[in-house]
Amino acid sequence: MSSAEPTTDQVTRTDRLSPEEIADVLALARLAGDTDGANPLDEHVLLRLRDPQAPAVHLTARGGDGRLIGYAHLDTTDAATGIGVELVVHPAHRRRGSGRALARGVLAAATGPLRAWAHGDHPSAAALAVDLGFHRARVLWQLRRPLTTTLDEPRLPDGVTLRAFRPGVDDAAWLDLNARAFAEHPEQGRWTPDDLRVRLAEPWFDPAGFLLAEESATGRLVGFHWTKVHERPGSARIGEVYVLGVDPAAHRGGLGRALTWAGLAYLRDRRGLDRVMLYVDDSNTAAVALYRRLGFAHWSAHVNYHLG
Repeated sequence: MSSAEPTTDQVTRTDRLSPEEIADVLALARLAGDTDGANPLDEHVLLRLRDPQAPAVHLTARGGDGRLIGYAHLDTTDAATGIGVELVVHPAHRRRGSGRALARGVLAAATGPLRAWAHGDHPSAAALAVDLGFHRARVLWQLRRPLTTTLDEPRLPDGVTLRAFRPGVDDAAWLDLNARAFAEHPEQGRWTPDDLRVRLAEPWFDPAGFLLAEESATGRLVGFHWTKVHERPGSARIGEVYVLGVDPAAHRGGLGRALTWAGLAYLRDRRGLDRVMLYVDDSNTAAVALYRRLGFAHWSAHVNYHLG
């Protein structure tokens, strides 16, 4: 290990980052994402970085010149169930012990079981996880498809219509539907009003791209397709099937397929996009089969490692 590389003792822990430190972390994450083709910090962590009230532990590692070369985020919201961990190392400082020093700092700071994401499923992350005793517990696939091919016309079940989400009006009803649709999901089904609020305040949010399916006779929500558009200077724009859910009572009626086509048509026709992505657990065989039938193909994998 060179003198510019941190040891465990040189990893700094804090419960709050300054605005300058947050800017350094975001710049490091962008650089690593551009290098690896996968963002090292997911949306949940990025939102928490901008929220001064969000409980978290931050570990930073700096080189001899003071430049940030590594960062680890510990989400301590539910330590009993598992502390969420995400870690990023500067591409020029890998294979020199920086990642291991941060990981050992994570172990020293942990007060419960750990749940660590490795975005992009890089071999170096897998090797470090094995060395530290983590086991591979969950795999999230990113699938993609072009929007330049023919899209089917959405065929909604009888008595069901589509409309746009109304912020401040549909919040409670949507949260209730989301909880039913994702009752078994480890993250999505647990969304709170605050989780929804912070996303509705994001610059990318567009209510026109948040499609709700409701029963015409009762107004009851039975499904939704929330789309998202990723836009960043220097990168090609891409749409996302951000969240798509159907009330369990409305399954097997073709609503999920119709909602998917409706969202893809919105991204292509209203937003002018030529490609789209989505995330799905590899263990969700029914959803994977549906998306493959709709023209999606495997792009990358994200692995969740558990310890304790």
